[in-house]
Formats: sequence, C-alpha cells, structure tokens
Amino acid sequence: MNFKHQLQIWLKEGESETLEFKTSFGPDTIETLAAFANAKGGVVLLGVSDDKTVKGVALAKESISQWINEIKSKTSPQLVPDMEKITAGNKTVVYIAIPEYPIKPVAYKGRYFKRKANANHQLSSGEVADLHLKTVNSSWDCYIREDVSMEEVSLDKVRVFVEKVQKRNNAMADDPLSFLFKYRLVRETCVTNACYLLFAKENNLYATIELGLFADETLIKDSARVKSDLFAEVEEVMAFIRKNIRKEIIITGEPQNTERWEYPLEAIRELVLNMIVHRDYTSSYDSIVKIFPGRIEFYNPGALPDNINVQQLIDDAYVSQPRNKLIAEMFKESGFIEKYGSGIKRVIGAFAEMKLPKPDFVAIPSGFKVVVYGKTDLKTDLKTDTVDVLILQSIEREATITVSEMAKRISKGLSATKARLTKLKQGGYIERIGSDKGGYWKIKTDI
Repeated sequence: MNFKHQLQIWLKEGESETLEFKTSFGPDTIETLAAFANAKGGVVLLGVSDDKTVKGVALAKESISQWINEIKSKTSPQLVPDMEKITAGNKTVVYIAIPEYPIKPVAYKGRYFKRKANANHQLSSGEVADLHLKTVNSSWDCYIREDVSMEEVSLDKVRVFVEKVQKRNNAMADDPLSFLFKYRLVRETCVTNACYLLFAKENNLYATIELGLFADETLIKDSARVKSDLFAEVEEVMAFIRKNIRKEIIITGEPQNTERWEYPLEAIRELVLNMIVHRDYTSSYDSIVKIFPGRIEFYNPGALPDNINVQQLIDDAYVSQPRNKLIAEMFKESGFIEKYGSGIKRVIGAFAEMKLPKPDFVAIPSGFKVVVYGKTDLKTDLKTDTVDVLILQSIEREATITVSEMAKRISKGLSATKARLTKLKQGGYIERIGSDKGGYWKIKTDI
C-alpha cells in the first residue's frame, strides 16, 4: 500500500465506520480497535485530530512494540494489529489496522464495544450473546431451555405439525419424538427454546402479544392478549384483526359474492408472521398490535441487523438473516412462510394493488414498527360526521388556516383536532404543503 497517498484519501474522507483519528495512543485507541474487530474491521490513525489536522505523534524506539503488547494484554481474545509509520512532511502518523475478528465478541478490559457510524457503542449483555450466536452460525432459539422439561411439550401438537409437513411434502411421516430429535428441537431429552415456543402444552408469558382496538388515539374499545404456541398465535392475531376491520360484500351476480376487506389480508398475515418469527424473545417487551380508525400499527421487540437498514428492507436489497433459525425453519417446513426475505416486498405490492398508502417501516430503539393505512369511505362517513365536513369546508375557505384556528372553528381541543387532521391525511383526502407555520392545506379528492 502507498501509505502517503492513502493518508490523503483518509484525511479527505474523515472519520467513519471503519476509520478513526487519534492525536495520541491511549485506552480509547484500544477500545476503538476492539469495536472495529466486532464490526467490519478498521483503521486508527495516530497523530491526526478530529478536524483532520495532521499534528504528528512522538515515537520512541520501542513505542510501536510496546503499544502492540498493550493491545494484546488488554483485549480478549487477544488482538494483534498491523502498525506502520507514515511520514507526512516533517510529521509522523502511525497507521493501526485491525481486521474483523472471526469469533466475536472481542472484549476490552472486560467490556464489549461495536463500531456504529463513526462512534463506539458499548454492547448490552443481550447484544453480546446475540453477536456470539451469529458468529458461530447459531441463534438463541437453538439453545437448551434449562427450566423446561419434556413433560411440558405437547406431543399431540408435534404430531399434528408432522402430519401437516408430511402432507405438504409428500414424505414419510416421523413419529413426534423422532421429528424433534431429527430437527434438533430436542437434544438428549433437553428442550430447546424453539421447541418450547412452538409446542408448549400450556400458554407462556414469553410469547405474549397484546392486541387493541382503539376508537381514537387514547380510547380503547376492545383488547385481547394471546400467549399460546407460535403457530396458534398467527391464527389468533388474524382472527382479532378480521373481527375489528371492515369488510364489504360486492354483489357479482355469481353464486358466490366477493368479499373485500379494508386491508389486503395476505399482506396483514405476512406482517403477523414476520412479527412472530423474527421477534426477539429474550426481550422483556411484548409484541403489540393496535387497530385505529384508518390504520394498524405492529410493534415488535428486536432491532434490524446492523448491516440492514430500512431502505434496504423496502428495496429488497438484502440477504435475510433469521433471528430465530429453528423457528424460521419450522414455519417454512409447515408452509406458513414460503421464502425468506421476500415478505416486505409482497406487503408493499399488495397495498399498492389496492391503491392504499404505502406502509411505514420504522426502526426504533430495540425494536421495529410497521404502520399500514386503509382508506375510509369518506363520502359515507360525512353523512354522520359533521366534524370532518367542517374541517374540509374550513380548508376550502382558507387553505392557510392554522390548527389552533381550526380547533376553535370545529369546537374541539387541539389534540383532538390534530387527530382528525391526521386521519384525513392518512386517508389520502388532504395534504399539508410546506411547513407548519408557512405552509397550507390542500384537498386531494373531490368529496
């Protein structure tokens, strides 16, 4: 490598996920090298300040060998970086490179860090465990659940599942115990996390999903809590959703008239499956489904993998990495899911086909949220909802009307008025153009 030429490129690029500037060697240098080792690897340049100024670093005869020994002694597993001196004018810069370590995570003085963007982040105990499992190509659900015995596993549920797989694949049916051992759901009579979640005799709190139907942002009309085995949960969640969204019958003149739901049910089912299969079951948070007028929100504990962002998810530009490998495999064997990694694309397509707004996919701390939108029949609703009529009439007369002025005109509180405007925007009937202060409202449809 031509280090002098590369130094100019690094200075131009600035600090990043794989590059850090340090004015001198110290504990934070070793922390950064450990963080690089737990991510994609990286380079530390000693003698460069954060503002890209080359200040140089003073080197004694034994400095580099001493630094290497210090890095080795304070990391576990031991890191041995590459080090080189780079002369920049009359100043010396030291290049320290570390590759991605194959067996993660690497600790610095007993603590674990990972590089994200241009900063180091200390890992939680759960993130440490998850990083190790990914390194050894395993997952949490493959591990033995020490507090569960075979007596708590329903062999009848396993038998039904095996018969379904056998019928689908036209293969020889295993007896329930043989099947559990074959797929390593049970090992030496010990039950894995996946086996317990999939085939437990009794309900358990570890798989709880909270369901709610809301009249508005705060008023709940109906609720339920499911905590059964994962296969049953799919049907229970879908039953709650079907019960609480609208359906119309289209008269076709045929023996069977056509049903049309408020949302594409195949897309909703895909979201429910993703929520259950990819949930982080080590989290203390529950999965949540909230049904509001005009939208449904799905919240799931478990953040996206570090190497996948929301846009890649939407663009289908990623390789699927199931968080729960055994659970995902069982859902695939049963036909619940057909192909890893294509579900989001199908969801977006199904909503587009029904001419509904594109769902929102939101990465939030330690979790993931999806919001889907329906389109209420406002022409029908206006017959009984004079508030929406007043809002639309106010916008027609004064497009620049403020929310506070709107609240006075319709005799509602500020939060209630904002909720009404949000409903109309999500339904595709009005649009806010420009900023809150200098913008204006636009009616998007002829009502």
